[in-house]
Amino acid sequence: MEDQGQPDGGAVPLAGVCGLLSRTFHDIFPTFCYNEPCPLLYLSGNLVKNVVVNMMKFAICDDEPLMAQELAGYLTDYMEGNSITAYDLSSFPDGRALLESDGRFDVIFLDVQMEQPDGMETAKRLRRRGDHSLLVFVTVLQECVFDAFDVEACGYLLKPLDRVRFHRTMDRVLRTLKQRVGADIVIPRGTGCEVVLLSDIVYCEVLGRKIYLHRHDGAVIDYYDKLENLERRVDGRFFKCHRSYLVNLDYVRGCQAGQVLLLQGGRIPVSRLRERELTQTLLRYMKERGI
Repeated sequence: MEDQGQPDGGAVPLAGVCGLLSRTFHDIFPTFCYNEPCPLLYLSGNLVKNVVVNMMKFAICDDEPLMAQELAGYLTDYMEGNSITAYDLSSFPDGRALLESDGRFDVIFLDVQMEQPDGMETAKRLRRRGDHSLLVFVTVLQECVFDAFDVEACGYLLKPLDRVRFHRTMDRVLRTLKQRVGADIVIPRGTGCEVVLLSDIVYCEVLGRKIYLHRHDGAVIDYYDKLENLERRVDGRFFKCHRSYLVNLDYVRGCQAGQVLLLQGGRIPVSRLRERELTQTLLRYMKERGI
């Protein structure tokens, strides 16, 4: 199949197939699972149901061309071995090229040791601007894994690459992508309703009789309900840090002095009795994701 579009600025296409996808749908779903019907969606007042999305977008950011090619080969072998043909793979020679691109990626393989900005600084800048791609660090230094907590990494690979570990990491990546797309809530909006992806919600706050959903793009959605009802509808990534707050652990980088520290720089309160439990839950959550 021919490529359906031009590569993003600074990107060199390596392999893969781009599926046909409307821009409106892509803006709403930056992360996709494969061959899975998505839930009911309301787009511009129109109901779209059982949409099957057949594309995943990968990026490799490594200043060593041979390592980038080796990663691309491993990825291609894995995808072919799992009969996944619809994906797109782009390569960037350094962190600056990745940051300057307009690309939106589901998964980024990021070399840690590069010229500034190195991989860790590149990851921090991505998170600060609201990029929620799954990050897999590639490094020769195993101790770099401890820095992965700050940028919500999905995993890490040690150089030289090991095929078995690469496949285990990719299994986890695909499970995470599938979970991200499949989880949502439907909330009342005026005379209609709206579907909100759980992966888009940073935290939920109750004020009076209203719940306010704070999204990663800065938007805030409000509706009438009780926090207890919402708590029953969300999944295990959400933690009740305060009687008035639920926080998405995907967006938490730690807690300190009665405050939950968010990846994008904000803070919300955590009750004194729940601070220790939050720390333990966050560590367990990161461990389950393979960090």
